[in-house]
Amino acid sequence: MEAETQTDIVVRPVRDVDAEALGRVHATAWHETYDHLISKAALEAVSPKRLAELWTHWAVQGPEFKMFAALVNGEIVGFAGSGPARDKDAPRFRELYFIYLLDAHHGTGIGQKLFDAVVEPAEGLYLWVADDNPRAHRFYTRNGFALDGATHTEPFLGETLTEVRFVR
Repeated sequence: MEAETQTDIVVRPVRDVDAEALGRVHATAWHETYDHLISKAALEAVSPKRLAELWTHWAVQGPEFKMFAALVNGEIVGFAGSGPARDKDAPRFRELYFIYLLDAHHGTGIGQKLFDAVVEPAEGLYLWVADDNPRAHRFYTRNGFALDGATHTEPFLGETLTEVRFVR
């Protein structure tokens, strides 16, 4: 879908009834984001149904968690989430957990709208992102983040993924 045909863009809090659609979008976004980093076999094992089950829990967390979905013409095309830091040595109290947007909607401003929905202006927080994800690196740098030198290798779909930490 081209940006000029996206006339009805809504960014709103995730609802429990969104779980199935979020599971599908999540699985697709993982394929689009990680296909060059993770084997095809591992990605094919990603179950939209299993991810939907996770979303039923994520959608109903406490008020310190911000989970938002982006819809284009009524269909979920992306999502973002932030909340309390999960790392023992966290450089900030809050963490941006994820922003995923279907490839067809990159460059439309929807990713920025999702970011703005889950991050307060000038809020200090951190995030982990795949080391080999230059598009995400550029996005986070534009939003005031900088690499702090921390890296880790994370288990991901039965394989490993090297991540780097950005802090703002």
